[in-house]
Amino acid sequence: MRNHRVLDQPLKSGAAWNVESPEALQALASRLAPFVSSVDFIALYGELGAGKTTFAQGLLPALGVKGAITSPTYQLVHTHKAFQGSVFHCDFYRIGPGEEEETGFAEMCRRGVVLVEWPAAVERSFPPDRLEIRIEGEGSTRHVSMAGFGAWRSKLTRLREVSAFLSVNAWAEARCRAVRGDASVRTFARLERGSETVMVIDWPRQSDGPPIRSGRPYSDIAHLATEGRPFLAIAGWLREKAGLSAPTVIGSDLDGGLYLVEDLGDAVFSRLVTEGAALEPLYSLAVDGLLAIRATHPPGTLPLKGGASHPLPAYDREALEIELDLLLQWYFALRQGQQARPNVAASFWDNWAPFLDWLEGQPRTLVLRDYHSPNLLLCEGRSGLKRLGVVDFQDAVWGHPAYDLVSLLQDARVDIDEGVERSLFAAYCEKIPAIDPNFDAAAFAKAYALLGVQRNTKILGIFARLSLRDGKHAYLAHLPRVAGYLFRNLAHPELKPLKAWYEAHLPGHEGTG
Repeated sequence: MRNHRVLDQPLKSGAAWNVESPEALQALASRLAPFVSSVDFIALYGELGAGKTTFAQGLLPALGVKGAITSPTYQLVHTHKAFQGSVFHCDFYRIGPGEEEETGFAEMCRRGVVLVEWPAAVERSFPPDRLEIRIEGEGSTRHVSMAGFGAWRSKLTRLREVSAFLSVNAWAEARCRAVRGDASVRTFARLERGSETVMVIDWPRQSDGPPIRSGRPYSDIAHLATEGRPFLAIAGWLREKAGLSAPTVIGSDLDGGLYLVEDLGDAVFSRLVTEGAALEPLYSLAVDGLLAIRATHPPGTLPLKGGASHPLPAYDREALEIELDLLLQWYFALRQGQQARPNVAASFWDNWAPFLDWLEGQPRTLVLRDYHSPNLLLCEGRSGLKRLGVVDFQDAVWGHPAYDLVSLLQDARVDIDEGVERSLFAAYCEKIPAIDPNFDAAAFAKAYALLGVQRNTKILGIFARLSLRDGKHAYLAHLPRVAGYLFRNLAHPELKPLKAWYEAHLPGHEGTG
């Protein structure tokens, strides 16, 4: 069997690899995919037969391009659709300097990913953020050198680190495919080696960010994980104690922020429902998952291998308030062009204060915090509760058990009929007394509605922030659904003061959802 190893050789100004087969060249190319932005530029240098198109055949499928990848020798440009938008695969062998305008080169560079074979003719028009790749060699062996410019300097450094991590964990030969991630800083990729697959999570330790309140940054106040130890502790508890399918960690570099974990597949609840799967059986399984977690009676500190532990941060008043404040800052900025006026903000906090006081005296347990359709999977070939896959729980806290139930049953990305919500809520309340003999149904219903208002208030702010600050405007499509859930909760008879405030300051949303 031919050896497909990839030999890494770091360079001060870039990176270089020796690859010993076309398959290894394609595997190397595929590893670029998680680093490619929606608008990006990659130049491929090499003589005839060097392997430029072979390289493209590794990279483009990893970006989500379907179908055959061939060199656009005569057409000059092949346009493809990928995960993040358009990919323009160009071959400029037959054009001279200055002739690129006829190809629409400048417009392509503004619209999507541009991959150019024979790029010499357009060198004067290269964008500042780019990756230049040179492929050299004879026979089956190739020497691949890469130089990064602008944003690609740090990307290339990270690529070397990821490559070294995969080599240590015996996955350097694998083909990589980028996976659509969440709204966080983490990136995800699927590694494929024959019939085997694993996921690699690139999660560099994050700085805490600027102080925003009492000298503390948002991530600290809201208790957002900045590295992977919480993920390891919570995954172990969900898998080993509750019997759910949380990813097994195959390899990790905690200091480097790299994790190789079990691949739970693509059967995410949100996709299954969109494709026509019955919603209620899926969400009923997820309700059973919450009951299973409660039945383990989680402690406030979860164990880690090697004798270490992870204390769950309290979902305290300060954390709830900093999330509520997102509405005043970002949602008002989206709708009115500025943050909420001081008198409006003051009345907001006056109305919330007694409810936050009440919550402080309520029961607490492990709260996964983002227990909803993008993070729940149906694991085919498994039985019982192991059919339920759970991911993205690293921000788990010690909070009220109603929070995860309302996260599930008022899914920001999926329309949950109010009748279905009530049915599943009743199923949870019917079963929980066997786990918690002190269960107070009336207090739980109030907490469910109150935390539903809090969570949906936060989400309105987050989705507005993603649009205004990060340019991720697709999230705005979910705002009517989220507002509908919010007012659904405000119908609870004990939340009348909050309802009056929201009706006064978020007019037009009462009938949504």
